[in-house]
Amino acid sequence: MVFEPARLGPLTLRNRLIKSATFEGRTPEALVTDDLIAFHRSMAAGGVGMTTVAYCAVSPEGRTDRRQIWMRPEAVPGLKRLAEAVHAEGAAISAQIGHAGPVANPASNGLPSLGPGWRINPLGPGMTRRVSALDIDRIVRAHATAALLAEEAGFDAVEIHMGHGYLLSAFLSPQLNRRRDPFGGTLDNRARFAREVAAAVYSAVGGRLAVTAKFNMTDGVRAGLVPTESLAVARLLEADGTLDALQLTAGSSLQNPMYLFRGGAPVKEFAATFAAPLRWGIRLAGSRFLREYPYRDLYLLDKALEFRAALKLPLILLGGVSGWDDMETARRNGFDFVALGRALLMEPDLPNRIQADRSVRSQCIRCNRCMPTIYTRTRCVITT
Repeated sequence: MVFEPARLGPLTLRNRLIKSATFEGRTPEALVTDDLIAFHRSMAAGGVGMTTVAYCAVSPEGRTDRRQIWMRPEAVPGLKRLAEAVHAEGAAISAQIGHAGPVANPASNGLPSLGPGWRINPLGPGMTRRVSALDIDRIVRAHATAALLAEEAGFDAVEIHMGHGYLLSAFLSPQLNRRRDPFGGTLDNRARFAREVAAAVYSAVGGRLAVTAKFNMTDGVRAGLVPTESLAVARLLEADGTLDALQLTAGSSLQNPMYLFRGGAPVKEFAATFAAPLRWGIRLAGSRFLREYPYRDLYLLDKALEFRAALKLPLILLGGVSGWDDMETARRNGFDFVALGRALLMEPDLPNRIQADRSVRSQCIRCNRCMPTIYTRTRCVITT
């Protein structure tokens, strides 16, 4: 049953519902604030088994912009207060750790963005710099350090970001990764970076913290990662024994973000967050980038079923979970947990209300106008 305790690695969660990582926009100084604590406390009080803090970069240049937390000793006291607040409401807490890679905004961070190869960066001046072998070693170690800092702060789990065109995802992409070294070319080589990170994190905290990964089933772009290759990588990660679960996702933040979100494409709202002339460009050409995909409940289920059939590793289903029937459909099809994002932005207490009345369904209309609010303070614009 969805609302019964469930094991996730070394953890026992009070239920099978996870608040997925959605950048909160509530850390203007790259440190925990009372506003961020209130946000996650509301999710915990609302009934999820675990809430996920997004996004905790493993290094300064690994942030999508300068307002995001990056894992360092100065961040630990605030993270500890956050963990204590969530625990007081009976939920567990996870830190999404990762490196944004080519998704990072170099103009905001004041640092170059990194990727598998040199590439024009649409988010700031200059090029995305090719990651060196020394960079790879440093970033692998930084993931392990970030996990240890999360443990020091009292977190219960870490989620490694391997999706959405972030650095590890970019290395998996045959379109973005044209390297001719041990980290490029064959699928085994393109998967090497992600596997080394997972191994380092698990070696650091595995068995004490749950270690999961947010993992692209497909990039949703031409010549990008496709399900057959993604499934092969998932099998490698499963064989390595370095993850307690995979959260299955899709799409690319830089190349095709709406492939994950489905529903409305808020072009005008995104444009309004930028100054001219970028604002005018987004209004004129934004629909080419923010392509609109129709929404339906459980819209990633069909692809996810291929992974469920091929893997024994616990899987977390994301995408269009709106009510009890969706949760039970996921359970009947062998998914161990379900993750909710936009539905909880609108109604943090949705899990409690569904548990009390199975006919309750999310009122989220998937307009996606919450997406541009990440630049100010992430929220549902309908209820605020």
